Amino acid sequence: MSQRLRITRSMQEENAEQALTLEQCKQYFADKSGFSYSQVYTVQGAESTMSIEGDFFMWSHEGAEYPFRLYMGDLYVALSMEAIVPVILEIATDLRADVVEG
Repeated sequence: MSQRLRITRSMQEENAEQALTLEQCKQYFADKSGFSYSQVYTVQGAESTMSIEGDFFMWSHEGAEYPFRLYMGDLYVALSMEAIVPVILEIATDLRADVVEG
């Protein structure tokens, strides 16, 4: 099972813009190579397919896609492989946010 990380500003008391907004994220990820926006994330298993509605910024890497989900002002991502770590840290730095478990 993979660890879930959250990119958040909620711990920054001095930051007036604590929540990450959809508009901010769309603008940010539009300029990021390898990312696309989707309102549905589909997971296909051996016997079934599940679709989840939401705001997803999909990162394509080596033929696979990894979802960054915007939910209630935070971006959530599964730490499913080591190559995603520098991407998470870059996004958090660019958005002036922290990375926490959860």
